[in-house]
Amino acid sequence: MSIADVAVVAGYTVGDLLLATATGLVVIAIGMFYRAIRGPTTQDRVLAVNVLGTNTVVILALLGAALEEPTFLDIALVYALLNFLMAIAISKFTVERGGVL
Repeated sequence: MSIADVAVVAGYTVGDLLLATATGLVVIAIGMFYRAIRGPTTQDRVLAVNVLGTNTVVILALLGAALEEPTFLDIALVYALLNFLMAIAISKFTVERGGVL
């Protein structure tokens, strides 16, 4: 018996609660996607894309725990590293263009 099969309140399992949390984070990601496209400044767009990347990592980790699939955790780790490198690259690009991030 794994942690995702443990009964919680009202017949819901931990896996169900993790999936509900992942769904809520997807809704938040839609708002951040809007800010990434319509952000008034470059800094708003950079922060929105960084939040989207972090949100994606958390969603992948929650799905990995809820579905008992460790492959999702490996993908989340790689995506976190790529998200970090992307943030550094965008910051470097913004500073080279004359703007200060």
